[in-house]
Amino acid sequence: MPGSMFWYSLLAVLGVLFLLSVSLPVPRRIWAFFIYSSKYFWLWVVDAIGLRKLFVPKAKYVKLTRPMLFRMWCEDMGPTFIKFGQIIASSAGMFPDPYVKEFQKVLDRVKPFPFEDVKRTLDEELGAEKAAHLVDIEPKQLASASIAQVHTAKLRDGTLVVIKVQRPGIIGRCMADMKLMRMLAKVVARFKKNAELANPVGVIDDFTATLTEELDFRKESANLDKFNDIMRELGHKNIRCPVPHHEYTTRKILVMERFNGLRVDRFEEIKAKGIDGEGKLVDGLRAWFQCVVFYGFFHGDVHAGNLMLLDDDTIGFLDFGIVGRFGDKERYLVTDYMIAFASGNYKRLAEIIVEMSGAPDGLDMDAFVKDLGETYSPLLTLSFGEVNYSEFLPGIQRTATRHRMMMPNEFILITKQLLYFDRYAKSLAPKLNVFTDPRLVLGMMQDIQKARMQADAQKAAAAAAAAATPTT
Repeated sequence: MPGSMFWYSLLAVLGVLFLLSVSLPVPRRIWAFFIYSSKYFWLWVVDAIGLRKLFVPKAKYVKLTRPMLFRMWCEDMGPTFIKFGQIIASSAGMFPDPYVKEFQKVLDRVKPFPFEDVKRTLDEELGAEKAAHLVDIEPKQLASASIAQVHTAKLRDGTLVVIKVQRPGIIGRCMADMKLMRMLAKVVARFKKNAELANPVGVIDDFTATLTEELDFRKESANLDKFNDIMRELGHKNIRCPVPHHEYTTRKILVMERFNGLRVDRFEEIKAKGIDGEGKLVDGLRAWFQCVVFYGFFHGDVHAGNLMLLDDDTIGFLDFGIVGRFGDKERYLVTDYMIAFASGNYKRLAEIIVEMSGAPDGLDMDAFVKDLGETYSPLLTLSFGEVNYSEFLPGIQRTATRHRMMMPNEFILITKQLLYFDRYAKSLAPKLNVFTDPRLVLGMMQDIQKARMQADAQKAAAAAAAAATPTT
């Protein structure tokens, strides 16, 4: 009898522990990780030994590759992992090409959530009375993403708007998932050779910081205002982003101006309308770069879906959930990097990279400079249409690994945006080279000189004010 009581007690304790583990966010996600990992491991085994062929019609059978299995695993794990997969899909050259191509399948097929949840979130966030000011809400979503989905609507006065509504329960799940991702990154950093150079924990920390900000639509609303203010200050009347309606914006709801026009990857339609695609691209690139140089604030996700050629002949930037921010030091180093890059001064380029990330013990500077020249030179001699960007960033990473360097985050962020521009520059402006085109290079030099003069004037004014302050 005492023995039986022991086993009953043990089972009861294990049962309670199990219930706690599935009720708490992080342990529950760990369970999901092991369950889905086991599912796709055994699916891979069954496919590898040929058993899967017996159960799948021959016409539909496709051998499961690692990228396919990883993509399906991310889809099962849910929105946070799909979001990470979308970063892979939009970062040609930063990840292996088979993974980039496979994850492009999750860019536009994220499962929408029911319209009833949209209405419920609007009522909870705005209150029923204010939510009623939003009329003619289209039940079918305009777009469905990993964090939110977008619906068209009107205000009572007839103003056309779009409503961005956060997925129900996404905040709690993302917080748990990001803790899980960090644990996995620590395992990779500890056991994979040269993993510290790729800095997996730092990558996840950056992803966490970005995603945390992206989950608060009030911050995106402020980013929209700031970008429009910057464009006005710079005199760019032809470049803007949607104006937010702050009275209808909360952490989970963002109501903003509705844009009409063409995405920049609608190449045939742009050509048919006689739009100067290259000129528009040059204008957009110049404005984006000026944001970096003068304000240290810029759109950090300029893929084709977030850049539009609008019906009123202006350029529209969309989706300011992800923005880049540089302090004065980072701004100066990045602009120095651009000058060194554009002029082919690889010695100075190497010095800037070392200043940004530090030098490893025993760095052979001459060899590092030589390897940087071999890696970067195609960008100065070839057009966008001729450069193989799928090999560019891996080549940089190989150079960094060879010299035990950790490439600075600022550099990766800037380069990633240029890769985004490249994806549609190859069709809009195949002969354009952003680093040698005089419209861009001369403008860039003028912008950098002006920014430095402004900074020097501000420092002089601050020093004069400090000197004039009486001491006690």
